[in-house]
Amino acid sequence: MERTLAQAAKHLGLTRPKLIGLMREKGLLNEQNLPTYSTRDREYLRIKDSNWYHDQLGMQYSQSTRIKQRGIRWLAKQLGLNLPEIPVDKRDVA
Repeated sequence: MERTLAQAAKHLGLTRPKLIGLMREKGLLNEQNLPTYSTRDREYLRIKDSNWYHDQLGMQYSQSTRIKQRGIRWLAKQLGLNLPEIPVDKRDVA
């Protein structure tokens, strides 16, 4: 599972702008909000390429950052954040 920056921010208890600010401070994101070191951090972050056709402007292209599942804990550690506790599943209690 991959998360957008907004989804990851919510998971970490932050807003998207706050997450982006922290990631930029640590040198994890560049000015375009893409991973600064996409090769080094490829196990945790990736660049998603998208395109679509616009009737008047033709093909449009964009890139965005996605955070991989294993990247959530890594990102929290990089930013010095504490992850929220995972609720205990009590359904297996006999």
